[in-house]
Amino acid sequence: MAPREGGIRDLVLSGRWELSRHAERERQADKIFLWEIEAALIDCEVIEDYPDDQRGPSFLTLGFARGRPIHIVGTIRNDFGELLLITIYDPSKSPQVWTEDYRKRKE
Repeated sequence: MAPREGGIRDLVLSGRWELSRHAERERQADKIFLWEIEAALIDCEVIEDYPDDQRGPSFLTLGFARGRPIHIVGTIRNDFGELLLITIYDPSKSPQVWTEDYRKRKE
């Protein structure tokens, strides 16, 4: 596990994470349970970085909950010492966008 992924895991295990309003709407739309978010983040892989995001540096993670792929865009808010989840979705619902392993966007 890379250092950043370990930091994400530690924040989740200590309960220092929260959903943005947008993430909550997307979570409900894709019927993703809170336990699935935690499971996906505890053993996640950062697959994209967004250092110039207008909300601050963020990243896209891929994790799995009982085999279900879950993508989560988040940022670590150092001023609060927490993980803010910006959006959450199930990439298997967009096979035209993602490769079979959900790690890369299709050309």
